Amino acid sequence: MNDLDTCLRCRRELRDHEAGRYLCNHCEDRVAVHLGAIPGLFVQLDQHLARGSSSGPTVSGSKTAPAPLRIGILDMQTERGPILAPLETWVRDWEEAGYAEVNEAGTATDRVTHACRTLRFNLSRAAAQHPAIDEAADEIASIWRMLSRTVTGETAPRRIAVTCPCEQTLRITLDTRGETCPRCGAEYGHSEVLRLPLADRRAAA
Repeated sequence: MNDLDTCLRCRRELRDHEAGRYLCNHCEDRVAVHLGAIPGLFVQLDQHLARGSSSGPTVSGSKTAPAPLRIGILDMQTERGPILAPLETWVRDWEEAGYAEVNEAGTATDRVTHACRTLRFNLSRAAAQHPAIDEAADEIASIWRMLSRTVTGETAPRRIAVTCPCEQTLRITLDTRGETCPRCGAEYGHSEVLRLPLADRRAAA
């Protein structure tokens, strides 16, 4: 049970019906959206394996030499890569707490799909009872962003320098969920950190 009166993820004050939970309903819903999207994005990685190609995998039997494969995407598709491994690590963690069940059978796509479905099915219980749900939500969001940018070709969001009242410069993005000042320890939620004044150019350098 969360002894604080704020969501661990967005730092927003919990409403009466959210009391004792680790995540507010809004943050739980966002994690559910990410878990629902990850399997489909993972499947699309095959279309981006060949360098310089975004329309699909190299056609078998072509007269031209196959394009070199993108090692980074190959790594993302492996059992110990940055997608499947952390998802199954959280399934194992939730299994120990009685929330989930690990299934390591099938292809990498099968396992990613199973892990996401399992975590999503148990998400409400974990949001209310698991003290590390904030860490899980953060890693799941990172996986979703990694896959989304790989599949769509989007670049990472531009960072903006803002200033804490203690004059510490913080570098954030428009989708930053929150920030803690390393100098004074002040904690800011998403909307609060976006309202901080922009740092001058010398401080931002």
